[in-house]
Amino acid sequence: MPTTPTPCPCGRGPDYETCCGPYHRGEREAPDAESLMRSRYCAFARRDEAYLLRTMHADHANLEEGVGAFARSLREAFAQYRYAGLRVLDRRPPGSDGLAEVLFHARVFEGKADQSFVERSYFAHDGTGWRYLAGDLIPAAALRGRVEALTLDAFARALEALR
Repeated sequence: MPTTPTPCPCGRGPDYETCCGPYHRGEREAPDAESLMRSRYCAFARRDEAYLLRTMHADHANLEEGVGAFARSLREAFAQYRYAGLRVLDRRPPGSDGLAEVLFHARVFEGKADQSFVERSYFAHDGTGWRYLAGDLIPAAALRGRVEALTLDAFARALEALR
């Protein structure tokens, strides 16, 4: 009897097994920064600690205290948050610095409390694949206007205004 496909939490593919599943299983690398970002969101939603660790850039600030400390923080996040949806708002291909950017809105809940945010993420290719290097985020509630209309440039202005 055929099984019903599980929708992919990243919102791109019709089912997890053919969308982000191959990245999580290590069958292939995400081909671009947006695909990596989507697969990382999916990994948060599916509580895939190993994939999140594997796709962190070695220079990411969260690794300064060691992989074990970061792994513990991931497990705490898995227990605390529910990941309810993702929307990619804007993207920028790698520039002369080799960094690609992706702006996204993540719907996240802590119990019934909405903890959703918009993040501008930076990704670098490490010779094997794209890796998450850093990110700036703003709680969605702090943004004025429609989150869906944000661009990378508008996000930068909003971030500056909040500082």
